[in-house]
Amino acid sequence: MPAKLSVNLNAIAMLRNRRDLPWPSVTDLGAIALSAGASGLTVHPRPDQRHIRFTDLQPIRTLIDSTFPEAEFNMEGYPEEGFLRLVEEHRPEQVTLVPDDPSQATSDHGWDFRKHHNLLGSVVARLKKLNLRVSLFADGDPDREALKIARDVGADRVELYTGPYGGCFDDPEKAARLVEELGSTADIAIDLGLAVNAGHDLTVANLPALAARIPALAEVSIGHGLTADALEYGMAETVRRFCRACGQDV
Repeated sequence: MPAKLSVNLNAIAMLRNRRDLPWPSVTDLGAIALSAGASGLTVHPRPDQRHIRFTDLQPIRTLIDSTFPEAEFNMEGYPEEGFLRLVEEHRPEQVTLVPDDPSQATSDHGWDFRKHHNLLGSVVARLKKLNLRVSLFADGDPDREALKIARDVGADRVELYTGPYGGCFDDPEKAARLVEELGSTADIAIDLGLAVNAGHDLTVANLPALAARIPALAEVSIGHGLTADALEYGMAETVRRFCRACGQDV
C-alpha cells in the first residue's frame, strides 16, 4: 500500500502570523488538503507559538472529527509538560516525539535512543494510556541497537529524518547513497516490528525514490516543500502531486 500523506500546516501558520489577520486560514487550507486526498494533518506547536498557535489545535481537531473522520491528526513536539498537556487535551491519532530544543528553527536530528531511553519510556507509557499511536524521530543511520531501544520503550513507529536526503537535491550520487541508508534503517525497523514514517525536506522530485526503496513506508509528513509548491500549483493540485509521488492513484 502506498505511503499516506500528512500535510504539515506549520509553514501556512507562519505565513499567517506575519500579520494580525486570520489569513491564510490554517483550517481552510487543511480542509482543501484533505479534500484533495491527504490522509492527515500535522502540526508542531512550539512553546513560543511562532507558527501553529495553541488556539489552532481545537479547530483542526473539530475539522477532522466533523468533516474528515477517516483522516488523522498528528501532533509533533518535544515531550515537555506543556506539549504533553496539549496532546492530552486534543487527542491526536498520532504523536511524533522529536528531540529538538524548543528554540530550534526546525527539527534537524533524531533521538539519541541510548541517552534518552528513560525519558522516552516514561513519556511513551503516558501516551499509550490514552491509546495514542507514538512515533519517534530517528536518524537515517542503520543502528539496530538504537532501533531496538525505540521498540522496547513502546513506540509504534519511527519517523526517519530525511533532511540530509532532501538537502542533496543537486547531488544525485549522494542522494542515492542516502536513500539506500534510509532504506536499510527502515528494513531494520520493520524487522523489529516498528512501522516507518518519514519526513523533512521531501519533495515531488525525491519522494518516488524513497517510496520505491521503502515499499512498506506508512506515512510521509511534509510541510515546507508542499507549501512552496502550493504557491505555484494551488493546495489541491499540490496535494495530488505529492500523493502521486508517494505512489497513490489519484
